[in-house]
Amino acid sequence: MKIPFEQLYRQKYYRLLDEVFDSSFLSEGRMLRDFEEGFGRFTGVPCLGVSNGGTALLSIFEYIGVEGKDVIVPANTFWATAAAPKRAGANVIYADCNRDDLCLSYEDLKKKITKNTKAVVIVHIGGHIAFEIEKIAALCKERAIFLVEDCAHVHGGTWRGKTGGDWGFAGAYSFYATKTMPMGEGGMVCSHNEDFMQWLKHYRNYGKKVAGGNVSYVMKNGFNFRMNEVSAALGLIQLERLPEILNWKRRLASKYDKIFANTIVFPEGMISGYYKYIVFDYELKQETGKVFARTDFGPEIEGIPYDLPNSTWIAAHHKCPPIYYGWDSADQAIDELRTILLK
Repeated sequence: MKIPFEQLYRQKYYRLLDEVFDSSFLSEGRMLRDFEEGFGRFTGVPCLGVSNGGTALLSIFEYIGVEGKDVIVPANTFWATAAAPKRAGANVIYADCNRDDLCLSYEDLKKKITKNTKAVVIVHIGGHIAFEIEKIAALCKERAIFLVEDCAHVHGGTWRGKTGGDWGFAGAYSFYATKTMPMGEGGMVCSHNEDFMQWLKHYRNYGKKVAGGNVSYVMKNGFNFRMNEVSAALGLIQLERLPEILNWKRRLASKYDKIFANTIVFPEGMISGYYKYIVFDYELKQETGKVFARTDFGPEIEGIPYDLPNSTWIAAHHKCPPIYYGWDSADQAIDELRTILLK
């Protein structure tokens, strides 16, 4: 497996690094501000950079205040989605997904909500927007429940002019090494809530405030969730590359659509970022593993009983042919791809 990083963009990155070193700011400088503004334009939502996707989630739950409260999380997600509210003191309640999109089930969510529910997390699995996002957002608003969007997969996924982080109280993006927009590490919080975003500027920096050269601490529970200038510079380059990466993935997905009949069917107008291409009940010669296996389920990790039939079915029946940027067979014709992939 080789992840390409073209010479053109390497040279652009090196020039940005020269600017970083010439500025004498290795942290809290212009690169971060530019990256936040650029990613904000990309999402259509104000953004602040943090150290990784997990701290992005944790920051949101710390602001909401979930200690002793219930936070509903889909079972079929990466452990960070549950670990973040747990670290903030919440009781995590696991909900089932839908079979058609792998995302949080509206019907099961309604069954799990109680008077103690403070927040709901929806994960945009595989790169597409959760099909029931609008119903779930409306339900949360009606019940005065915070909706948090885990956007770790959804870079470039859109529906009805919006992308991940635009429906809920806040969204958390990850730039981990395997993501569609990889930076090795890094995260971004996006939210239209100005009070929260102002709070986060201090929270991610030990609660520190600098004004007129004077340092004060406006909160006592802040910590170091900063993104440094070297990472932010790479973020700017990866953001510039992202449209081509997305186009590359979508071209390959259009070929896959002619090979695989049993796959996810998107609602009209929905565009996926194709973190994964998901198929059902195929034997594959090449694959990149499941989106999530049963061993990834939160209740499995915690060793607690669960009854989540859709999540269990999905784990057993889905696979993912390669769609990572740079896969060396992507340029093959459809018939050749069929031979390469299908047993």
